[in-house]
Amino acid sequence: MISIPKKIIEKIAEHAKRDYPIEACGYLTGKDGVVSDIIKMTNTDKSNEHFSFDPNEQFQAVKYARSRGESLIAVYHSHPETPARMSKEDIRLANDVNMKYIIYSVKDDDIKCFSIDKDKNVSEVKIAPV
Repeated sequence: MISIPKKIIEKIAEHAKRDYPIEACGYLTGKDGVVSDIIKMTNTDKSNEHFSFDPNEQFQAVKYARSRGESLIAVYHSHPETPARMSKEDIRLANDVNMKYIIYSVKDDDIKCFSIDKDKNVSEVKIAPV
């Protein structure tokens, strides 16, 4: 389970709608499965099917989380026209078994969270809005 404040879920949705039709992306910071903040990132791919982070922004995100005694605990991105599920591309690119992967579907106004193991098996993780 991952606990996410409702205001952060709203910010993810707003970011996704603002960046539409490209995928919005970013990080969630926190600790022990409890999210405390959102870091909106630039999708350098400018694509509606995949995303890449700007390396300088990634460095700043890590620095920010550490300055708060937290970690980057989730990557989020949007699916502009498809459901909130891990696509083949999402699974292929997911490489951190400790990270949660959050997908917001703009089309369906739906958000889901997933984890992935070293063998690329995907499991849905319950989101507890707080």
